[in-house]
Amino acid sequence: DKGEFVCIIGHSGCGKTTILNVLAGLEEASAGNAFMDSREVKGPSLDRGVVFQSHALMPWMSVLGNVAFAVKSKWPDWSKQKVAEHCTGYLEMVGLGHAVHKKPAELSGGMKQRVGIARAFAIQPKMLLLDEPFGALDALTRTRMQHWLLDIWARHRRTVLFITHDIDEAIVLGDRVLVMTARPGTIKSETRVDLPRPRDPSIVTSPEFMNLKRRLLDEIEEESRKTFAQEEAAS
Repeated sequence: DKGEFVCIIGHSGCGKTTILNVLAGLEEASAGNAFMDSREVKGPSLDRGVVFQSHALMPWMSVLGNVAFAVKSKWPDWSKQKVAEHCTGYLEMVGLGHAVHKKPAELSGGMKQRVGIARAFAIQPKMLLLDEPFGALDALTRTRMQHWLLDIWARHRRTVLFITHDIDEAIVLGDRVLVMTARPGTIKSETRVDLPRPRDPSIVTSPEFMNLKRRLLDEIEEESRKTFAQEEAAS
C-alpha cells in the first residue's frame, strides 16, 4: 500500500532479490506482471529508487556529485545551484552535510550507505527498494542505520520494500513481514507488525517483539529444513 513499509525475509536463494529486481525493472519476470501505481513495470524508472547492499557509489565523484548525478537525471532542466541545494538538503537529512565534498574512499561503510539512501530519497521516488542495505555493517552501525532510515521514512512516508535475512531487522522496520518459501519461492505467510511507532531500540526486549520473532523464526526454520532435505535428495 502507499506509504507502507514491507519487509521480505526467507532462506538464502529463495528469490528475495529476484523479486526486488523485477520490481526495479532490472530483470524481466519469467511469468506474470508487476504493476506500480496501476502502471506495468517495463524497465528501470526514476519512480523507483534502489539501494543495494553494496553502496554502488561512483568512486571518482564526491558525495555531492553522486547524489547530484541522480537528481540531474530526474530534473535535467534544473540549474547547478538548485541541484546542489536540493542534494545538500538530503545529505544533511542523513547527517552528512559536513561530508559533501569527500570521496567515497574517505567514508566509513555506514556513511556510504547513508549517501546511497540520500540519493534514493533525493529523486523523490514513489517507491524505495532496498536489498539488504545494512547486511555488511557491524551490529552497532546497523542499528543506527535502521533508526536513521525509520526517521527519514517517517518524515517522507515513501512506500518501501526492504529485503533482509535478519528477522529482528524486519520486525523493527516493517509494517508487514512477508516470509518466502524455499525454492520455488512463493509467499509463505504475511505477518502484520502491530508495534507502536516510533520504535525505540529497547523494543527488541518486549514480549510482543519476542512473540513475533519466535513465530517468524519457526517459519524460516521450517523452510530451511525443506531446503536441506531437497539438497540431500539431489546429492
